[in-house]
Amino acid sequence: MAAKVVTVAQQKGGAGKTTVAAHLAVALAEMGHKVCVVDTDPQQSLAAWVRVRAAFGAGNVAIAVKAAPGWKAGSEIDRAKREADIVVVDSPPHTESTAKTAIRAADLMLVPMQLSPMDMWATKPTLDLATSTKVPFLLVLNRVSPRGNLNEQVLREIAKAAYPVALARLGNRTAFAASLLDGLGVTESASKSPAAEEVRALAQEVVERFAARK
Repeated sequence: MAAKVVTVAQQKGGAGKTTVAAHLAVALAEMGHKVCVVDTDPQQSLAAWVRVRAAFGAGNVAIAVKAAPGWKAGSEIDRAKREADIVVVDSPPHTESTAKTAIRAADLMLVPMQLSPMDMWATKPTLDLATSTKVPFLLVLNRVSPRGNLNEQVLREIAKAAYPVALARLGNRTAFAASLLDGLGVTESASKSPAAEEVRALAQEVVERFAARK
């Protein structure tokens, strides 16, 4: 099977894009996939996390990384596809040319979004770009509080817009950030935690999407 590319994209800053990409990469690797992450964000946070991981021998699985900000993005994604089964791309914020390159390269785009009206409105340009480029996408509801009327109100608005939403949701959990400090994914640092189960569910959903499109 040809390598598949999953791009994590979101124009709005602070949505948890890089965090989702890191934890997803680990979960996919733990499922037996050869994973390469391509960091096209100028901040290079994902690449830094992989370097911490390698330097301290952290984690249960090996994950390759390619730092590819700016004009290098397209060629590095292509190279990663020759070296891995699944390529996880962390894209920069804003709909600049690098972000568009990362999105166009995707077989599936994941769009992390918090359940607030502001986040929903700010996410629309990213979804419009995916629609215009005909890239399949899923909204990934992130930092979801366990209860709240606002959650339900925003979910109703998403349903009205008919946006595809991942079945897996990621809660508002400190375990996600804490594990990254040690170069780990939450499925490694807290393997039996609710956070780990949420990430595994998202990884499984991604793999099933790819399998359905063979």
